[in-house]
Amino acid sequence: MTPQPHPQAGAAVKAADRAHVFHSWSAQELIDPLAVAGAQGSYFWDYDGNRYLDLSSGLVYTNIGYQHPKVVAAIQEQAAKLATFAPAFAIEARSEAARLIAERTPGDLDKIFFTNGGADAVEHAVRMARLHTGRAKVLSAYRSYHGGTQQAVNITGDPRRWASDSASAGVVHFWAPYLYRSRFYAETEEQECARALEHLETTIAFEGPGTIAAIVLETVPGTAGIMIPPPGYLAGVRELCDRHGIVFVLDEVMAGFGRTGEWFAADLFDVTPDLMTFAKGVNSGYVPLGGVAISGAIAQTFAKRPYPGGLTYSGHPLACAAAVATIGVMAEEGVVDNAKRLGASVVEPGLRQLAERHPSVGEVRGTGMFWAIELVRDRETREPLVPYNATGEANAPMLAFASTAKKAGVWPFVNMNRTHFVPPCNASEAELKEGLAALDTALSAADEHTVR
Repeated sequence: MTPQPHPQAGAAVKAADRAHVFHSWSAQELIDPLAVAGAQGSYFWDYDGNRYLDLSSGLVYTNIGYQHPKVVAAIQEQAAKLATFAPAFAIEARSEAARLIAERTPGDLDKIFFTNGGADAVEHAVRMARLHTGRAKVLSAYRSYHGGTQQAVNITGDPRRWASDSASAGVVHFWAPYLYRSRFYAETEEQECARALEHLETTIAFEGPGTIAAIVLETVPGTAGIMIPPPGYLAGVRELCDRHGIVFVLDEVMAGFGRTGEWFAADLFDVTPDLMTFAKGVNSGYVPLGGVAISGAIAQTFAKRPYPGGLTYSGHPLACAAAVATIGVMAEEGVVDNAKRLGASVVEPGLRQLAERHPSVGEVRGTGMFWAIELVRDRETREPLVPYNATGEANAPMLAFASTAKKAGVWPFVNMNRTHFVPPCNASEAELKEGLAALDTALSAADEHTVR
């Protein structure tokens, strides 16, 4: 795993990228993508021989790291056996992937509709909810991300929605709990929970309960900041949905498959939704795959009524074979327990020690291998290190932090005024400590922009 420099090859890759690849969420002439030569386990490297510990797990999906030999072998074996087949047929890899997922989902979420990723999983979950209830409206939270397709991005509650928000997608946003920046003037988790539920109940009442098909929530919001819901909140949302006949959808695209130290984050709160979306960690991102886990009641809606939706690559054999192998690896190698155990014994105390040393750290929060570090200019006022949705010069402090982290040998996950500590769920204790040490260095760069 020692990277060998090949700068000419890297230059060729970069030139082809810049000439022909159109990158997502980017102003094309203002980006400079790193040319990656390879990856293994928790690391990747470039063509100049620089190696990085990936504290972002790709986009929080390489839950078992890069190039796990058992998953690579399963993909190769499936490609030789049956590389592709239409979704209307029953094939072994698809059936087994669905069985293994259903075994791990909470409650009676035993039917699996496969998609190509998380965004289209959300699209189909909303479609199912609307058809099941005969209602049109969807409620979702600010500070959320649900995907980049048209319906999913309108359900999203961050600035990536703005350019596509037609105000006609039938979506109403509300404030979910977030004590550090409470919208409810709460001082305790109990107050935040009660007031957030009261706010949601009022929103439902004023929107008209009989018009609302679904409430869509990330079980633990991911890109928006890893805000762990206070005890009782998700159970309270479940009760509101039951009272008004609203479908409760939990988005586990990022939080699922071991990320929180449980197979699904819903297990942390002992709550079962009506629909649950997943993707990313289901096969560590090796081949695109997502899906919707469906409750018995909603599945029954389509028992004799055709479901009007599908995808050419739904349950693609290579993706499903990768899922079967990934779930097998996670079970055999104790990956979920590793995330839970080392998250509690190494990551949490390590991050809290960093918070004590660095004035730029306003709050540390998370669980398992799913942590956020909120960076501030002033701990007393909680002013963010950079303004909301900052760009250009206004975002310079976060750029300085990220640049210093990369020079220290780690690739950070950075969004707005936060960095997230989201390494592979099977990362070793030594790798986690390496990451924490690099963050210690990088946070010194953030400290330079604080009011001390």
